[in-house]
Amino acid sequence: MVDFGARLEAGTKSSASETTAEASTSRSARSNTKPKDGRAAEMVFTQAASTEQLDAGTMERYLRLLNVRARTPSLPALNELVSAHLTRVPFENISKLYYRKQLGLTFLLDIHRSLDGIEKFHFGGTCYSNNFHFYSLLTSLGYQVKLCAADMATPDVHMVSMVTVDGREYLVDTGYAAPLLSPLPRDLKADYVVTLGRDRYVLKPQDAGGRSRLELHRDGTLKHGYLAKPEPRRLEDFSKVIADSFRADATFLNSLLLARFWPDRSVVIHNFALIQAQGAQFTVRVLADRGELIDKIEEYFAIPRPIAAEAVDEVGAMQDAWGDPFLGGRG
Repeated sequence: MVDFGARLEAGTKSSASETTAEASTSRSARSNTKPKDGRAAEMVFTQAASTEQLDAGTMERYLRLLNVRARTPSLPALNELVSAHLTRVPFENISKLYYRKQLGLTFLLDIHRSLDGIEKFHFGGTCYSNNFHFYSLLTSLGYQVKLCAADMATPDVHMVSMVTVDGREYLVDTGYAAPLLSPLPRDLKADYVVTLGRDRYVLKPQDAGGRSRLELHRDGTLKHGYLAKPEPRRLEDFSKVIADSFRADATFLNSLLLARFWPDRSVVIHNFALIQAQGAQFTVRVLADRGELIDKIEEYFAIPRPIAAEAVDEVGAMQDAWGDPFLGGRG
């Protein structure tokens, strides 16, 4: 049997050896304490654990994992990057549950451990990790990009990017478990609609404050959404909501949500439901038990079974990940 804990530790050491002096300085901001239960040393990450500017080696590795080459910033290049990220880096909270147990994680993984997870365990991440690291990649590639906040049930609880290309601003969200495979234009005169299966995503024209409202309609009913605000933010502005996302009552400690996308289809596991969509068609299958749930996580997401099993055991109430009828849930 593969010792995934040893691989995790080895990956951490390997990442550390590959980082620059800047990354080493960032790591010095972490405090490490041994949990009382004897688990691996707890890692409490501060905002210094992640950086907005990637060094050349890290950027090259990120692009390699996306199977994309570096190009001069342009709309076609941005489209390629967004599509590659959505199709190669899934939305999933298995890694959050697993790293919380194994490492005592209470903040974002730094970029090196995040890329390790993508490469070795087929991880992706939730809102904060997927969106912040992609924002850092865009910044490093020379894009004019802002890290922005969006309101759900809690103000400023979601993270998105707003990217300006050729004088036009686009909303980019690689962390909403949604098939937003291309940048969404913000200078709209009418609704911009993306549909897949039973889900319909509607981006509204900006309101008087320059904010963009994205709505998720499921089976014809408004299910969820957020209000994205154009003011630029920094990672430290999200410190509290990120920390809150590791509280015992947080959404992604009490539900499972994994989503993988292709140009015209998707596979989603939400608690014990397996949802597959292609074009306008979709199927929903209720999984029989924990064993079948773990089987499907391994089958459709290639996350190693021992890791999936350990993460599933950490889930609390198996609540609805989309929360309230609109603007719900801490990520």
